[in-house]
Amino acid sequence: MNEFFLIAEIRSVYNDQGYLVFDLFSDFPERFYDLNEVYIEVFGDCRKFIVEDIADKKTFFVVKFKNFDDSKDVRFLLKKKVFIPSESAVILDDDTFFIHDLVDCKVFKNNKFFGDMIDVLRTPANDIYVINKFDGIEIMIPAVKEYIKDIDISNKIIHLTPDSDFLVDDEN
Repeated sequence: MNEFFLIAEIRSVYNDQGYLVFDLFSDFPERFYDLNEVYIEVFGDCRKFIVEDIADKKTFFVVKFKNFDDSKDVRFLLKKKVFIPSESAVILDDDTFFIHDLVDCKVFKNNKFFGDMIDVLRTPANDIYVINKFDGIEIMIPAVKEYIKDIDISNKIIHLTPDSDFLVDDEN
């Protein structure tokens, strides 16, 4: 699935006409109106589904696929992940990154290796970077300018601000 981007997961059946509720993993919900097709892993293979209709229900999106006209037709898709081809991905601003590009970046502080980025947690205020330090301790850093000096995605390197100070809970 390397050539695909994860954009949603199918949460539930919406009605008896075959509509499905999507949990979105995208910061760009408006992009869903432009989808003509998506890919879903079914029976070990990534299969194309043609989008017939999309509706925004304020707190979630519902999607109907072509030739799936009954709630019984779509039940096998519940809890499946929804992908788009990488060439259909949104073009990001300069200071915005896909999570999959940040994971596995090498993190440096004061030009010394600090650790590896292992995850990004999404919160309403800002993202949180989860870093596995060189000494094996896992820490969380807010993804804000106060802590992040720069990010070089092409080289998979993140530099922390030199004066950033982190509290580490070492009471075990």
